[in-house]
Amino acid sequence: MPEIELNCQNLPCPQPVLRCKRCLDEQSPASLVVVVDNQAARENVTRFLSTQGYTVQVQAVSPDAGDSLWRLRGVKGDAPAVDPADDCEVCEVMTEEQLRRMGEKVVVFLTSDVIGAGDDALGAKLMQNFLATLPELGAELWRVVMLNGAVRLSAADSPALPHLKRLEAAGATVLVCGTCLDHFGLLEQKAVGQTTNMLDVVTSLQLATKIIRP
Repeated sequence: MPEIELNCQNLPCPQPVLRCKRCLDEQSPASLVVVVDNQAARENVTRFLSTQGYTVQVQAVSPDAGDSLWRLRGVKGDAPAVDPADDCEVCEVMTEEQLRRMGEKVVVFLTSDVIGAGDDALGAKLMQNFLATLPELGAELWRVVMLNGAVRLSAADSPALPHLKRLEAAGATVLVCGTCLDHFGLLEQKAVGQTTNMLDVVTSLQLATKIIRP
């Protein structure tokens, strides 16, 4: 089968990932090339193909384009395909106790870097206290999903960074919306978590046994 090329320029999240998923489901190519025109799509497609057992090479199409156009070439390797929402990516770093309790999948869904309305300074303090308390959930905490203004919490200068890194080190997956990072100009400043897309977000909420939204 000739190498498949998908032109995903000008497609909003999560369309580039969905097109890749559809191609893999229908044709299972040994290799494919995906052309994207923004950094969020580049990271999301690269991560998705990697979870499906592809080795991904990233090439800037033209220096004249300001590195805003990339060709992502995925070649199928020997690793078994893994669904992006599958627990395997988390299980690799989990303890036996965590694996035993994987029946519970709690997702913390954040859409702001503050909690409540009325006083943002108070809201920011409440958010720090909330994140600092999340380890009390133990192994039941599966994923922390951050959209919209919540992605500011993942930035290098965020006071929330130590809390999020502690959660990640304990085995929770931190997912940070790539489109939101791009909107706020924070793609380069993200210092914790995985850049994600709406497909991952929807799947996370679907598979969760409980969703906490402060």
